Amino acid sequence: MLKDYFDTYAGAYQPYKRGAFCYEDGCVYRGLELLHRATGDAIWLNHIVRLITPQILEGPRLAGYDPSDYNIDNIQSGRTLLYLHEVTGQSKYLDAAACLIDQLATHPRTKSGVYWHKLRYPWQIWLDGLYMGVPFQIGYGQRTNQPDLVADALTQVDVALDATAVAATGLYAHAMDEARKQPWANPETGQSPAHWSRALGWLAMALVDIAELVGPAQFQPLAARTTRLLEDIARLRRPNGLWLQVIDRPDLADNYEETSASAMFVYALEKGHQLGLWNGPLDGLIETLVAQSLRPREGGGYEMVDICEVAGLGLFGDRYRDGSAEYYLSEKRVADDAKGVGPLMMSVAASHLAGEAKEPVAIQG
Repeated sequence: MLKDYFDTYAGAYQPYKRGAFCYEDGCVYRGLELLHRATGDAIWLNHIVRLITPQILEGPRLAGYDPSDYNIDNIQSGRTLLYLHEVTGQSKYLDAAACLIDQLATHPRTKSGVYWHKLRYPWQIWLDGLYMGVPFQIGYGQRTNQPDLVADALTQVDVALDATAVAATGLYAHAMDEARKQPWANPETGQSPAHWSRALGWLAMALVDIAELVGPAQFQPLAARTTRLLEDIARLRRPNGLWLQVIDRPDLADNYEETSASAMFVYALEKGHQLGLWNGPLDGLIETLVAQSLRPREGGGYEMVDICEVAGLGLFGDRYRDGSAEYYLSEKRVADDAKGVGPLMMSVAASHLAGEAKEPVAIQG
């Protein structure tokens, strides 16, 4: 069932931003990459190559990509370029990835040394950005023998965790404004007020991916905090097996089980278990995620439901996103968004590698 769902989804997938190189497409690419790593089935690699090829232009350039936007989100899909270079040996992929590392060379930073989330979000560290930029920078540094890039990326994560750690909950704030000028920022800590699940999902995935990339010795300074985060995530899982949109507020009216963050958490727990960072039980994690997230689609097949389409902080269009719990619950829910299906692919691939998934969750290949 899952192989058909993922194959059909990738076959029909349309570029998220009219073909521009973007992180939403990158979520699908990363999911397909991990399915290919887990199964060896060329169907997943073929989907990646077909989808990303139109985005790699002569020069090299990347379609719709402007490095002067200094948008850390745009870096995430670079991991797929590194993977394609790894499996094909073709230099064009590494050359294209160099466009992204050039952005990072001049990307503005907070005074503490962490990349701004975007040029239009000055002095702000967002958990999302740790997933978007750090694993790529580490992978590129490793592939091109630039250990300084790896060391810098690890230092940024360490600093960002200190900046976003919320003393009262033990979790991490979605974002922190070093300048403390944003209305959403706590005037003392600079932190945003509520715990959005997908922000924590980006962080959890970033940490386990970084751990896998650099190995236990280099990851050691981040290991204890990663284990604590994974333990907290497991503790906050709801009785039905998923996680709430505002993860620590079961008392909140209209709070709901959000599937994209749930997929991210399952991936992080599966991968964390494999890496020895979390020793909790895996039984039923992936099976429950699939059963709760996928619904039969009218006309045949399945769709992934209850995905928060987008959420953020600050002015967006004609409204201000204040980071409150109520704000996160106001965002639209959609089906089959890349930010949900990509992590679902990742979680299934991770469980496949661990040998935990059983039919109908198991994928062939």
